[in-house]
Amino acid sequence: MFAKRFALFFAIKVPFILSICTLASADIYRYRDENGVWHFTNIRTDLRYKLYIRTYPEKRPAVYIRKYDGIIEQASRRFGVDPFLIKAVIKAESDFNHEAISHKGAKGLMQLMPHTANAMKVQNPFNPEENIFGGTRYLSLMLERFKNDQRLALAAYNAGPEEVETHKGVPPFPETRYFISKVLDYYKKYKLRPRK
Repeated sequence: MFAKRFALFFAIKVPFILSICTLASADIYRYRDENGVWHFTNIRTDLRYKLYIRTYPEKRPAVYIRKYDGIIEQASRRFGVDPFLIKAVIKAESDFNHEAISHKGAKGLMQLMPHTANAMKVQNPFNPEENIFGGTRYLSLMLERFKNDQRLALAAYNAGPEEVETHKGVPPFPETRYFISKVLDYYKKYKLRPRK
């Protein structure tokens, strides 16, 4: 009986889910519960969910970079943060997907956690302008707090300033170390790329 239901699900539901995925451009996650029932979602709210279908935005990141250039330049001037560093953080955090949501609940281009978004006066974290201004403001505060040390500021952006201060440097978290490495790598590439 279960096999028939499962086959029927795949015959009817999966094509429907795939068609939605194509339109919404969002990854699909799934897990099977103790009763053998499959659960699907586009927001990974539980660690039991594993990636099932990866979808990609219609536009390449380079298109988004150009699209958000004006906002990034304004935020850069307003908060005194290198525009290439802002772009690098956006690339590392969301790959320029303004609808991105992490499994921890961070949202938007610069992946703002709800408490950070509130502190930075960001009402809608999915609004590119609000998110970039809020994220850049927060990054500027981290740079100021850690005397313009990019590695420490990025560690604080990722793990929180308290963790950086507690460990008297970059915390020993693989995710944070990988984040710093990724951002700095993108930063170098963006600085070397000629402006059009």
